[in-house]
Amino acid sequence: MSQQLPHGVGPEGADEPAAPAAADPPRRRTRAGRPWTTRRALNVSVAVATVLLLVLGGSGVWVHARAADAAGRLVERSSPALIAAGSLENALINQETGIRGYGLTGRREFLQPYHDGLSREKAAAGRLRVLLGHDGPGAQDLARVLDRTEAWQKQVARPVAAAPSGSPVRLAAQRTGAGLRTFDAVRAALGSQQRHLEHERAQARAELHDVGALQNGIFSGLAAVGFVLLVLAVIGLRRAVTDPLGKLSADVRAVARGDFRRPVQGSGPADLRALASDIDGMRQRLVDELAFSDETRAQLDAQATELQRSNNELEQFAYVASHDLQEPLRKVASFCQLLERRNAAQLDDRAQQYIAFAVDGANRMQALINDLLAFSRVGRVHAEHADVDLEALLGQVLESLSIAIEESAATITHDPLPTVPGDTTQLGMLLQNLLSNALKFRSPDKPPTVHLSARQTDGYWQFSVDDNGIGIDPAYSEKIFVIFQRLHTRESYPGTGIGLAVCKKVVEYHGGTIAVDHDHAPGTRITFTLADHAPVIPAPTTTEPALQGEATAS
Repeated sequence: MSQQLPHGVGPEGADEPAAPAAADPPRRRTRAGRPWTTRRALNVSVAVATVLLLVLGGSGVWVHARAADAAGRLVERSSPALIAAGSLENALINQETGIRGYGLTGRREFLQPYHDGLSREKAAAGRLRVLLGHDGPGAQDLARVLDRTEAWQKQVARPVAAAPSGSPVRLAAQRTGAGLRTFDAVRAALGSQQRHLEHERAQARAELHDVGALQNGIFSGLAAVGFVLLVLAVIGLRRAVTDPLGKLSADVRAVARGDFRRPVQGSGPADLRALASDIDGMRQRLVDELAFSDETRAQLDAQATELQRSNNELEQFAYVASHDLQEPLRKVASFCQLLERRNAAQLDDRAQQYIAFAVDGANRMQALINDLLAFSRVGRVHAEHADVDLEALLGQVLESLSIAIEESAATITHDPLPTVPGDTTQLGMLLQNLLSNALKFRSPDKPPTVHLSARQTDGYWQFSVDDNGIGIDPAYSEKIFVIFQRLHTRESYPGTGIGLAVCKKVVEYHGGTIAVDHDHAPGTRITFTLADHAPVIPAPTTTEPALQGEATAS
């Protein structure tokens, strides 16, 4: 079926001219003059989003490091140092309590808190040295506490602890005032140290709180930026990709349904507009080609109609002319023969020879007319496909050629022959022409031997007719299948030169091919193929008139 153009699309002279291709809309350009494509917009968007996320991520990492540092100073330095300072204060107070009790009572068991305080002092001081280091205000406060503690121990604690027991220690009473002053200095140093440590812990807490607030703000900003980027990505994809693609798809589907007048318009990035422009160019070319195709098809239909009419007229003329020629030729031959019989005594040899020439010419003309009729009828008359038993058909052909076979002492053999779809009359003409040619063009020095072979290959039956005759020059392998083409004179071999042309037309009508196999020697091998299934052949159309007396004329 031919594809029909929509209304308004077609060759020159249609109802409406074809719609011109949509003009490519102006492309949005950057400052550098380069058009924005989908890839470029995507790359720029990804780059901007990546920079923002890297900045926020870097800020988050920095804030996290600050928070970790503040938490570390609070947990691992300030608080443990303050606890160790309290332990040091308790150890020193225990020492002072033990010395004062021993000095008042003179009993050695009151020195136990002093000795415990000494060991606890060493442990607390060692812990503080580890926490506070060897430099900085904390180390200076510890050194001041230890120096004043050493002064008190040297001036009061050690001498009192070394005094004998049993009665109140006179040395303790003597150094009571100095002991109070030196231990008050220790207390003052301890108080200063603890105030400094508490201040440092408060700073760490405040910094940790501030860093936590900043960290929460950064993470909130990161989430907000991510959400905004997601929303912008959805909106950008919809406006730059999905909406333009939807419009483009709608236009393309409309064109695919046959609306070739609809222009394909592009929007969005430059590459999508370029794609729409290319598709619209294809649509316009398709419109032009369809218009040209319809115009060409109309011309071909008109030519085919005219050719069919001319063929019908030629067939009518051929049948009428051939029928009208039959009767004059019969009259010429009959009256020449009648003239010869009635006036045989008055005619000399030359006159009888002339009459024989006239009769022979009329007979040959009649044979040519009959052969032309047979050639023209191939594929038109009696063209009814049915299953043809070639074995039985060959028997009928051999029976009709029995006289020629007997006169030439020919030997004809054949392979088992199949049943093929075709026209019985035409296939009989094919076999009869091939076998009669093999008998006609035999070698003069030996009787003819003919073999018909058959084998099936790839949906076809391949046949060959082999003989031991005079053979065919390869230079004439195509010429022998042309109508009226002869390789020998009529005196050497009778005939009209139409037999193999009829064979070629019959084989091609049955969907096969025919050729000469030049590898066969001596003699000739004609190969032809027939389809093993009925070929699709148009119904024959014949205008052959019902000719009265045609049976007698032929």
